[in-house]
Amino acid sequence: MKNSITRRSAFALAASLLAATSLASGASAQDEGIVVYNAQHESLGREWIDAFTKETGIKVTIRQGSDMQFANQIIQEGDASPADVFLTENSPAMTLVDGAGLFAPVDKETLDQVPAEYRPSDGMWTGIAARSTVFAYDKRKLTEDKLPKSMLDLADPAWKGRWGAAPAGADFQAIVSALLQLKGEEATAAWLKGLKDNATPYKGNSVAMKAVNAGEVEGAIIYHYYWFGDQAKTAENSANVGLHYFKNQDPGAFVSISGGGVLKSTQHMKEAQAFLKFIAGKAGQAILKNGTSYEYAVSGDSNDKLVPLKDLNAPKVEASELNSKKVVEMMTAAGLI
Repeated sequence: MKNSITRRSAFALAASLLAATSLASGASAQDEGIVVYNAQHESLGREWIDAFTKETGIKVTIRQGSDMQFANQIIQEGDASPADVFLTENSPAMTLVDGAGLFAPVDKETLDQVPAEYRPSDGMWTGIAARSTVFAYDKRKLTEDKLPKSMLDLADPAWKGRWGAAPAGADFQAIVSALLQLKGEEATAAWLKGLKDNATPYKGNSVAMKAVNAGEVEGAIIYHYYWFGDQAKTAENSANVGLHYFKNQDPGAFVSISGGGVLKSTQHMKEAQAFLKFIAGKAGQAILKNGTSYEYAVSGDSNDKLVPLKDLNAPKVEASELNSKKVVEMMTAAGLI
C-alpha cells in the first residue's frame, strides 16, 4: 500500500511539473510574440517593428543576421524553425527558402498592395523595399563622357585596376544573379573573369565607396543608399563621389528587391501575416520615405532625394528565379569567393 501511495505521489508530482513546464513554455512563447529573422538593416527592422507593435499591440522579437545565414538556418530548422517571419535585403535568400517549400502563401490583401514587378509571381513572399545598382565614381578623375556605358564594360582590360566591388557579399551576388538571368551563363562567366582580372575586392559596399572617395579606385559597383546615407550625415566617405545610373535596362541598372515572407510552420499565422501586411503597406512604406534608410519604397512614395524608381529604366528580372546557388558556384570557380 505504502509503495502504491508513493508511486501515485510521484506520478502526481511529475504531472504537476510537466504542467508547470508547459505553462512556463507557453508563457515564454506568448511573451516573445512573433519572431522575425531580420536580415534587413537592424535600424530599419526595429523601426518597422516598433511602429507595428504600437499600432497593433502585438509583440515582436527580432533576431538579427544576414540573408544567406538565415536562409540556410531556416532550411536546416525546417518545420521546427522558431521564426514566424523572414525579412531580407535581397531576393536570392527568399528564393532559396521558397524553393525548399517553407513559406506560407502571402495573404492576397498584402500582395495587392505591392505592384507585380516588386514581388515574385508565385505569391509566396513579397517585396518590402528596393535598392538600385549604381556605379559610384570619383568625380575628380572621371567625367560623364568617361563613365562606362554598361556594367559589362567593366570587364574590358581598359578598366584593369580602376574599379572595385564587394564580391563576397549578398548584395553583389544578387547583382550577379540578375546578370545570369538576363545574359546567360556564358556572358556571366566572362564578366566574372573580367571582375577577377580588373577589380579590387572590398569587404562591403560602404568600404568600396570609401575607397573611391579616398582615390584608391576610380569607381565601384554598389547599391545607391550607401551614398545617400553618408551624404545625410557628414559626407566624409562620399564627398568626392558621384553616382552613375546605367539605366537603359542594363544589368547595371538592376533593382534588387528586399523580401518578406511568413514561414508555414508558424504558430502565429494571423499575427505574422498582419506584420507583413503592415510593412508592405502604407505605414511601413512611409517609414522608408521619411526615415534614414534611403531604400526605395515598393508600394508608396520613396524619399524625395532618390531618383524615382520609374526613371531608373531597370531591366525586368523575375525575382523568384534568381539563382544564388549557381552564382556561388560560378563565383567560386572564378576565384572570387
